[in-house]
Amino acid sequence: MLTPEELKEFEADLLARKAQILKNLEEVHRKQMLMQNQEPKDEGDFAALATEADIDSRIVEQQRRELKEIEIALGKIKNGTYGICEMCEEPIGKERLIVKNFARYCISCREINEREHQL
Repeated sequence: MLTPEELKEFEADLLARKAQILKNLEEVHRKQMLMQNQEPKDEGDFAALATEADIDSRIVEQQRRELKEIEIALGKIKNGTYGICEMCEEPIGKERLIVKNFARYCISCREINEREHQL
């Protein structure tokens, strides 16, 4: 079980990561607005802009998923369920939370969940 001090540390880390993601999303949005105003001079420019836009889109999608997971974790801290596996309802190991502070499953249940989603 996590101590109140550990919970505060995890919350601070989650809030810091949330702030960083929001900053990243804002920067990508600003960059996309600038790219929309650019006129490609040739096929190479067009391809470069399209590739960059695709990469940015994938990054934004990944960051939005992470942001959603962070919001869930912050909600769990508030309601007292942070660090509890959503499948088996056992504590998630502190070591796992250190590596992935928004983990929703313990290691065993994560493996089961991943196998089920691969089918």
